Amino acid sequence: MTLDRPGFQAWLDRYVEAWKSYDPGAISDLFSEDARYRYHPEEEPVTGRDAIVASWLDERDDPGTYDGHYEPLAIDGEEHVASGWSRYFTDGELSDEYWNIYLCRFDDEGRCRDFTEWWIQDREFARRARTAAAAES
Repeated sequence: MTLDRPGFQAWLDRYVEAWKSYDPGAISDLFSEDARYRYHPEEEPVTGRDAIVASWLDERDDPGTYDGHYEPLAIDGEEHVASGWSRYFTDGELSDEYWNIYLCRFDDEGRCRDFTEWWIQDREFARRARTAAAAES
């Protein structure tokens, strides 16, 4: 199924809200029963709605320590591409930031059946992490 831009944006907004709430029903509603979810394109996918929900719930971020915003970048046939950012906060201060690209394919009910994420850490935060790791060695 091809979602139009407003439909894809609505799905992305629900994705962020599900991430912020960690509500199993909200997460489940995003994905088809047999969905595949890749946190990185080279990883094996988490397969099946229940496994995706469990995966999200297994590694929760602490409430109020993160935010994200994603927007449709392109739709080409059944391929829906979004770009955006994920930000993490410590004591109210920005402590890490990622730039993301999502590739999504949807079923006839508007649920994602295939999701792949590409992410890159902001250069400044990546540099700080490398410097901290080197100092600990």
